[in-house]
Amino acid sequence: MKKFFGLLLIGCSLAGYSSAQTPQKPDASQNQKAPPQIRVHVNLENVLFTVVDKKNRLVSNLSKDDFSVYEDGKLQKILFFNRETNLPLRVGVLIDTSNSIRMRLPFEQESATDFLYDTIRPGTDRAFVVGFDVEPVMIQDYTDDLDKLKQGIHSLQAGGGTGLYDAIYYACKAKMIYIPAPQPYLRRVLIVVSDGQDNFSEHSREEALAMAQKAEAIIYAISTNWSGMQTRGDKVLEYLAKETGGRAFFPFQASDLSGDFKRIARELRSQYSLAYAISAHDGSFRKITIKTDKKGLRVQAKAGYFAPSS
Repeated sequence: MKKFFGLLLIGCSLAGYSSAQTPQKPDASQNQKAPPQIRVHVNLENVLFTVVDKKNRLVSNLSKDDFSVYEDGKLQKILFFNRETNLPLRVGVLIDTSNSIRMRLPFEQESATDFLYDTIRPGTDRAFVVGFDVEPVMIQDYTDDLDKLKQGIHSLQAGGGTGLYDAIYYACKAKMIYIPAPQPYLRRVLIVVSDGQDNFSEHSREEALAMAQKAEAIIYAISTNWSGMQTRGDKVLEYLAKETGGRAFFPFQASDLSGDFKRIARELRSQYSLAYAISAHDGSFRKITIKTDKKGLRVQAKAGYFAPSS
């Protein structure tokens, strides 16, 4: 699990003044060593987030002063702030291959492939592919070889029940938790294509979510329910995405899939990041709220994080 460490340098200085009008003997103090520096390691929580307007259009021109961050309701001091457009990506593509999506699978495969070709930068980013019905199966492990990723996606075949929570739990635990924290910071993203109707998982929804939060993974979900009516599965996908700082998409037909994948790709290149000092070291879940004073804007950020254990 990632945690950033900020290095604060505190210089202890001595002030002095001497006249330069007449030559004087060198003062003994001039031969003293430079003031000592005190190095203090500070455990930081880093938060990636996105800002959209009322029409869900990305807003990418805001500054540090436009935001305030709260942990468990208490205002925190923002120590670092940046617009993140170039962080290395680690992307997991999780595709539901249960019987319920058999007719839609070809469209999903094509759209997911196009997304990876548009998003993954060889040499910088990497992705893996998991297919899941009754259990998750690693189809293609981490690689930046786009042809291998394409082959993996197109090798998927439909059949069986739906173990969505197990797939998320497995992908996050096996592929997205890094100890020690990676440097530079990696943006970890799960793209989940499913109807959200879990009927086979051993893990619960909350267990899957907790593992995603521990892995610092952002979930983007694309529903395969094209009935035009919101189902229980749609609500599950929306919940998982919101709690991790992502979004859920609900295309009405197969042709809408490509547009949703493109919106995800744009969002991954239009994020902000901020960091503040962690005060709790008890392993508890800490709730995060990021606010902006700009009217009509909405912040998409993870709901919180698990504090490190002392």
